[in-house]
Amino acid sequence: MVDAAVEALSIAGGGRRRLALRNAMRRKSTIAFLMTLPLILLVALLVLYPALYSIHLATLNKSMERFVGFGNFLFLFKRETFWMVVRQSCIFAITAVIFKALIGFIVAHFVHNIPSRGQRKWRGMLLVPWVIPPAMSCLAWLWLFDPSYSAFNWLLDKVNIGPVAWTGDANWARFCVILVNVWIGAPFFMIMYLAALKSVPEQLYEAAAIDGANWWQRMWYVTLPMMRNIMAITALFSLIVTFANFDIVRILTAGGPIDRTHVFATWAFWIGIQGNDIPLGASVSLFMVPILTVAAVFILRDVNRRASEAA
Repeated sequence: MVDAAVEALSIAGGGRRRLALRNAMRRKSTIAFLMTLPLILLVALLVLYPALYSIHLATLNKSMERFVGFGNFLFLFKRETFWMVVRQSCIFAITAVIFKALIGFIVAHFVHNIPSRGQRKWRGMLLVPWVIPPAMSCLAWLWLFDPSYSAFNWLLDKVNIGPVAWTGDANWARFCVILVNVWIGAPFFMIMYLAALKSVPEQLYEAAAIDGANWWQRMWYVTLPMMRNIMAITALFSLIVTFANFDIVRILTAGGPIDRTHVFATWAFWIGIQGNDIPLGASVSLFMVPILTVAAVFILRDVNRRASEAA
């Protein structure tokens, strides 16, 4: 009888403790929500409202007085220039991200193998292209590509090679905008990969060396698996930023020659602002959303799968 009473009291005490813990967690969650509420409102004001307003604009006619539903999108789907911009945007973004990832990976390994005393100096110098405002960098590159006073053409002339129409030829113009984007964005990959490299335990390399693994095997079976999530997230972030890039194309080529270097952002600006058709420009910009959503789903699903396997 006494044992039953003691057991009942212990159960009641455990229930009260669980209730108190639940109430405390609820209070903490409420406090945390109230503390983050200003940031949530700021994000809603600066991100969510413009996005919803863009969707609203995309459903209006050119004078923004009549609702046309999906009429702007259907009009775009019938234009050959639109599909050319889609193709160019994908080529520009994917090519630039691949080269930025490759160069960032190589440079990160180079800096990682430098003695600790000299790493800070190299990190500072290599981050300069990423730290400089892109518009300023693009103006410097524009001078290098200038058709009349190009520094590159001056160097080519010294070795008896004819001048190159860097921004006057469609293929060379695409090369120029990709080159500048890689030059600006590769340091970001470098610093992210360098942080990932420093988080790889040295014991894994020592164990691999004891097992007789060579440099390539250590890279393939130790370094890459440990860095894979960081590489995926960095590539996704860079893909989003590169897809929405505006300043590089706008300053270097303004979408020319003959619209051959337009990407979504520059063509949306050209149609919406310069062409005075804001609803159609909003429709162009919104078309980035499904493309980036598909890329994000595939990349994040792979990251979550690896995280669940590791757990």
